[in-house]
Amino acid sequence: MEYLKFVISAIVSFAALFGLTKILGNRQMSQLSMFDYVGSVALGSIAGELAVMSSGDILGPLVAMVTFTILTLIISLLTCKSIILRRFFEGHAILLYQKGQIYEKNLLKVKMDIDELLANCRINGFFDLEEIHTIYLESNGEISIIPHSAYRPVQTADLNLDVDPDLPMANVIIDGKIMHKNLQTTGKDIKWVEKQLRERGISDIKDVMLATYDENNNKLNIYLKYKKPNNIDIFE
Repeated sequence: MEYLKFVISAIVSFAALFGLTKILGNRQMSQLSMFDYVGSVALGSIAGELAVMSSGDILGPLVAMVTFTILTLIISLLTCKSIILRRFFEGHAILLYQKGQIYEKNLLKVKMDIDELLANCRINGFFDLEEIHTIYLESNGEISIIPHSAYRPVQTADLNLDVDPDLPMANVIIDGKIMHKNLQTTGKDIKWVEKQLRERGISDIKDVMLATYDENNNKLNIYLKYKKPNNIDIFE
């Protein structure tokens, strides 16, 4: 009977945490600001206490979670209306690099070393700092990079071109399994998929990690499983 109470409290904790997080919005699941992070940790701590019934009471932690959620919503609404409160609770963008100058004190302020800065540049597609004009650390922890105009990606408007928009690609095969509902939206059938695989010399669908339908070119983009590890790190 004692174990049943723990099961019930865990279910209640999970349901409450999931429901309250949905109320707070998708920002809780994306890159968190400092305020969002603190709120998430606090809610998680209260939910953990509820799950193990450390206080012997379900209602108490549940009321605390609801109260904390209401306070978080109120502060979120206030920060939407007030720039001063928004800067206080969420912080502001911090300049890390500009025109060949790395701002060391700002890096120390945000607890970031040069290796992490360079890694973020590579993630954003820049392998040479000389291509970059400015780097900011946003209040939500994301890195914003402004390249020099010579290295900015060419836009169709720059070339005065009028091109057809790229259409979203449906995931037809995921981890060796056909996504039948996704395939149905493409207007194709399994025989067409099998033909595409044969043309690529693929005999077993389980060898396919991912296959997406390219409507613009009426074909499957196929990505096979590659089981051999690659431990080379040229940035080490």
